Amino acid sequence: MFGEKTLLITGGTGSFGNAVLRRFLDSDIKEVRIFSRDEKKQDDLRKKYNSPKLKFYIGDVRDYVSVLSACRGVDFIFHAAALKQVPSCEFHPMEAVKTNVVGTENVLEAAISCGVSRVVCLSTDKAVYPINAMGISKALMEKVMVAKSRGLDGGRLVICGTRYGNVMASRGSVIPLFVDQIKSKKPLTITDAAMTRFMMTLDDAVDLVIHAFENGKNGDIFVQKAPAATLEVLAKALCELLDVPQHPISVIGTRHGEKLYETLLSREERVSAEEMGQYYRVSADMRDLNYDKFIEQGEIAISQSEDYNSHNTHRLNVQEMKTLLLKLDFIRAIKKNKNVAPEE
Repeated sequence: MFGEKTLLITGGTGSFGNAVLRRFLDSDIKEVRIFSRDEKKQDDLRKKYNSPKLKFYIGDVRDYVSVLSACRGVDFIFHAAALKQVPSCEFHPMEAVKTNVVGTENVLEAAISCGVSRVVCLSTDKAVYPINAMGISKALMEKVMVAKSRGLDGGRLVICGTRYGNVMASRGSVIPLFVDQIKSKKPLTITDAAMTRFMMTLDDAVDLVIHAFENGKNGDIFVQKAPAATLEVLAKALCELLDVPQHPISVIGTRHGEKLYETLLSREERVSAEEMGQYYRVSADMRDLNYDKFIEQGEIAISQSEDYNSHNTHRLNVQEMKTLLLKLDFIRAIKKNKNVAPEE
């Protein structure tokens, strides 16, 4: 489906963009466009890949004109640009709104104007039952996505989305922080030992987006079934892998806006979600505001159902967590060099 096509990745200098480039640049895709604000990271990618298929556009999703310019001649869009740090968004909630909500509106409007065929918007588990500004902005982003997709049935453009749990070793995730603390001989700072998070690799993240791309209808949201682990298990697994099993751990308490566990599907969504093997599909309610036809919602089923969260999914033990960590190039490289602690 990507043969001789042009793909635009918003926020493409981040971890997800890098993973897509590793997957796509050697394929028969015609062109991959990287759209972001960070000229330094764009220059790093340009030098790293040195590919004529790779094109760079400096701009901001908050600026419609810059998005429109990048979208001309594009067939597909992976919309990954976002503010993702929970504490930062708590202190600057309007910045989260400008990027995550208004930015998504701009991307989708530009996609419609430029005749793009398919857009996949990346969301987060924090959008389900949100309690922090980042999650609330992402929940509203999903609503914008669904609203824009209404009325497009039968048209050329398909707009759908994905939800992620924790993408291990991605920018801003806790694993690189833990590794740095081990190297510096500082205690690992854990917010709450019992806190659970879904665990998935960057390759899993790309697989989920491609699954949504290939199977999505307008307004669909796709979720990958994923295991979870407590922060305590993650920390112990990492310390054992790096041969420092007795490394000290310090519990510092939860930060602004953090939850004890995350949810990928609400109760209401899980009742109607379609099982697709390793994935769930949540279809949008495409009715308009003229509620002239009653559709039974199944109140009993909803009241008896359970959401899908990082407490009730498969819980990884230390050995399983170590196996998953070893899928990361980042961890394998560190373990191979065995240069964890700085020299005395």
